[in-house]
Amino acid sequence: MISDNIIFSARLTPYRSLGQQGYKILIGSIGVMCLAIGLFFFSLGLWPIIGFMGLDFILIYWAFKSNYRAARAFEDVAISAHRVFFKKVSHKGVERVYEFPQFGTRFEIDRHKEIGITMMRLCNRKKQVEFGYFLNPQDRESFAFAFQRALASAK
Repeated sequence: MISDNIIFSARLTPYRSLGQQGYKILIGSIGVMCLAIGLFFFSLGLWPIIGFMGLDFILIYWAFKSNYRAARAFEDVAISAHRVFFKKVSHKGVERVYEFPQFGTRFEIDRHKEIGITMMRLCNRKKQVEFGYFLNPQDRESFAFAFQRALASAK
């Protein structure tokens, strides 16, 4: 990413509470449940229900797959003595790289009194980039604290 002496570096990734093993168990359980319900109604003579239960299973499977696909996105932040580097990588692998000079770069936070930090951004006179939107409020708080300290020590 950079060749300067790095003072602070972090990779921000979306949190997913369900691991790969849990995902397999959940999808298997939903599949068995949809099949059992479909067969029950089929035995009562209501055969179209099997198709609807199959459609339910496919929609749930698609929703989880697209959620895990979106989790491939990440953001890298690095601070050196003279610059702040930021790289945003989408779930499709599209990279956007930003470089801010240390002088004149601000770290701004929007805060809600009940939720905490709602938005973080780096900005100067020419550009602005928001980041960390996918972090939960506790992770935003801890990252913002560490990032502010690193930015202050770099200046």
